[in-house]
Amino acid sequence: MPMSVETLRRHLVDAFPDAEIAIDDLAGDGDHYRARIVSGAFAGLPRVRQHQMVYAALKGQMGGELHALALETSAPPGEG
Repeated sequence: MPMSVETLRRHLVDAFPDAEIAIDDLAGDGDHYRARIVSGAFAGLPRVRQHQMVYAALKGQMGGELHALALETSAPPGEG
């Protein structure tokens, strides 16, 4: 069963409460999303580590309920 955008957003907000989050359903099937996340938690971290933090927030559902997630992560201006 695909992951709803609401469930995806809840996971991300729980992990990154200060974040600006934008989610797009790329295929309209609840299985392919793009998420843009701007969070102070990413400040000073390489992009790979930022993405690892997002995958950890999804609690193992990546590749299961969530088939594909294109990520754009960054720290707010002046923090990264």
